[in-house]
Amino acid sequence: MTTENNTENRAETKVVVIGGGYAGVMAANRLTRDPRVRVDLVNPRPEFVDRVRLHQLAGGTHAATADYRELLAGRVRLVVGSVTRIDTAAHELELAGTDAREGNGRTQDQGQDQDQDQGQGRKLAYDYLVYAVGSGSADPGVPGAAEFAYPLADLEETHRLRTVLDDTPDTRTVTVVGAGPTGIETAAELAEQGRRVTLAAGGELGPYLHPKGRRAVARRLAALGVTVLTGPGARVAAVSRESVTLADGRELPSAVTVWTVGFGVPDLAARSGLRTDALGRLLTDETLTSVDDDRIVAAGDSAAPSGLPLRMSCQAALPLGAHAADTVLHRIAGERATPIAMGFAGQCLSLGRRAGLFQVARKDDIARGIHLAGRPAASVKEYVCASIVKQLTREGQKPGSLTWEWLKDPKRAERLRARTGTATVPTAPTAPTAAHS
Repeated sequence: MTTENNTENRAETKVVVIGGGYAGVMAANRLTRDPRVRVDLVNPRPEFVDRVRLHQLAGGTHAATADYRELLAGRVRLVVGSVTRIDTAAHELELAGTDAREGNGRTQDQGQDQDQDQGQGRKLAYDYLVYAVGSGSADPGVPGAAEFAYPLADLEETHRLRTVLDDTPDTRTVTVVGAGPTGIETAAELAEQGRRVTLAAGGELGPYLHPKGRRAVARRLAALGVTVLTGPGARVAAVSRESVTLADGRELPSAVTVWTVGFGVPDLAARSGLRTDALGRLLTDETLTSVDDDRIVAAGDSAAPSGLPLRMSCQAALPLGAHAADTVLHRIAGERATPIAMGFAGQCLSLGRRAGLFQVARKDDIARGIHLAGRPAASVKEYVCASIVKQLTREGQKPGSLTWEWLKDPKRAERLRARTGTATVPTAPTAPTAAHS
């Protein structure tokens, strides 16, 4: 990629990244490969949330946060605030509650707050925009769940849950609703802390897993004393302050109900007039460029390339963030952006601090009949979690360092052709338009 050639005579390009999660931080750091790109990262909170560890925060074994000063490249400016609207015609963002500060503390002001444009109603101009708003809790759609259940899709939700758990005796039952990765990990974490836990699967335990891996998870949960309820009758139909009611009519005592079913995507793109899929993810072509605006590129959980999005996961977020940055840099340089072709290695689950599961998958994200379980898998899981932050930090120190050639899925294009009946080509322009000043 040409990022440093012929930059001396080019005007500075302003790129704004919305969202300071895994994909957003990766994109922001990688964009600094080009010395003539100015990068602003907009995030609603001043600390990085290590989301894959939120179940540990719930269990009291990890803070699940990191300091942006350690993660962000020195040339990335952190803007603490929320984007309320994208004005695509003016190439501006409307912000609320903003505070601008340098990213990693290695700049001249050593990371102290800057006295500029603070307060409500600030606007932030961009030449290119990386849309990495991530995902969060969806509307439960179950009577009583919004009032009495505790989600843990973000930091504030998990802190509320942790406070409630601290005030609840270990002898009282905690019900975890949902048996995907978050539900399984939370149930195991709390049970290992000595709590009485019921896991209401509402269907199959670990639906992503191969049956062999599923049996291994079931054995570990049983050893921890978790009561696992599976099948359609175990779907939670109502939640009250002290109980949950299942679809088959059973009413179970529940001093604390933890809700891990479903994730939603912020509606910022739709509110801004950009096309999204049914879940609200920004529709893009295979270069991750919005089908409506060639100056907007998406990454992470909020991206839906070709209407065939990758599984919402940290595993996908980092390569997508890197690819989004590369697409922007290609456009700035007048080069053709390349299509995304990343694949998956599998799924890592922590089952408390002393056991885990690594489910091996095909590159197209279909689980295989191979897994690693027990204490070795716990070590793999911890290594993976720690390496995520290390990869982000390394990208800030050496932009362009992340590679994923070994994980590329060469058959994605074939699946797209089979789905649409035509070869997939970028739908957004491949040459840059005039820069907005």
